[in-house]
Amino acid sequence: MKQLKVLISAYACNPYKGSEEGVGWGWVRAISKHHNIYVITAAYHREDIEKAISEKIIPSSQVKFFFVPHKPWHYSPVKGWKFIENSILKPIMNHAYRLWQSDAYKLAQKLHGQYHFDLVHQVTYVGFRFPGYLWKLNLPFVWGPIGGLENTLWRFIPGLGLTGGIYYAGRNILNSFHKKFLSGPKMAFRKAQGGVIAATEGIRREILHWYGVDSEVICEIGPPPEVADYHSLREVGSPLKLSWSGQHLSGKALPLLLKALAVLPESLDWQLDILGQGPCTGKWQRQAKKLGIDKRCNWHGWLPRDRAISIVHDSHLFIITSLKDLTSTVLLEALSQGVPVVCPDHCGFSNVVTEDCGIKLPIISPKQFVSDLSVAIKILADDEIERRRLADGALNRINDFSWEKKAELVDAIYRRKTQVNKSLSQ
Repeated sequence: MKQLKVLISAYACNPYKGSEEGVGWGWVRAISKHHNIYVITAAYHREDIEKAISEKIIPSSQVKFFFVPHKPWHYSPVKGWKFIENSILKPIMNHAYRLWQSDAYKLAQKLHGQYHFDLVHQVTYVGFRFPGYLWKLNLPFVWGPIGGLENTLWRFIPGLGLTGGIYYAGRNILNSFHKKFLSGPKMAFRKAQGGVIAATEGIRREILHWYGVDSEVICEIGPPPEVADYHSLREVGSPLKLSWSGQHLSGKALPLLLKALAVLPESLDWQLDILGQGPCTGKWQRQAKKLGIDKRCNWHGWLPRDRAISIVHDSHLFIITSLKDLTSTVLLEALSQGVPVVCPDHCGFSNVVTEDCGIKLPIISPKQFVSDLSVAIKILADDEIERRRLADGALNRINDFSWEKKAELVDAIYRRKTQVNKSLSQ
């Protein structure tokens, strides 16, 4: 089948970083196996991308990168912008990104005149409020994976502390306002109809509700390269090893796990490895001490990737407590190591975790979730046969999220969009 010339906007795209940059890079690599792609990205990624090309991490014959010339008002990871990123001035970054998108559109117009693309795809950032302007090109438009439309449950906000509560309440209000009134997403969704990709089933429902457009659900992240060949076994008499990983922000809600552990029977031997750090680290450490469980908690901070993966691999259960997320990279990392996952039944976790690789808990109230989490941990602590069944299931489940399968799904969307566009032009 004929390869298409695809123009991709992936502001966040880096072969050596995780989070959104890793998402962009993963999609670029996957799509490049089916089509000739031309990627517009941020200039500050140039050094890493050129290194990856020289090391043949990505086939340069099928991928061409174009860097939007850097301007002072474009974000880059320097001291001044880092200060803005970690302060109450962070909304300035949204405006900076829109200015970058405007410059990316000007570059895209020039490139289209030179290469004559078959289709354009907006990949990152995945937030719905940033569709960019490439949908204005006279080309079939694909958008996604898309996230960011779901609000944090209001009944959980009081438990996030004063700062966290104010932040997530404000985000909910702003999110609802943007879904109703922002014109850019409305026009982009109309143009992308038939080529909209939602990161989760919940996002798909939100898109349909607010914009009247259906979408295909494809998880925004893929498995890490370090997929284990076996899972860790818990020997008789050894403690149950739990792991938790993420930025220490109020929305990640580690205190829900700390409270659940505090009500476990004293006879149940467990230990918790906590990866990551952030503004809430000190407060959470004090809470663990107040609950009387600090001696069983190991706070590792940020570790080199291979060391962090090793700690997760050696654990018997991976716990997720996030109240606001898409799918979360750490979820697939845990499954890739054969570690069963216990998590809330919402966000992207609902789509990924099945009864064969973990336990999903209803998210009704903080008190209920803490109680259910404690019960789930005790059940698997007492039943090693069941825990090992879930561990085997985790290693099987990770195969369903391969980049190859994502690329095949996206290829089908591309073919459908270009065929529809061809029929309309006849």
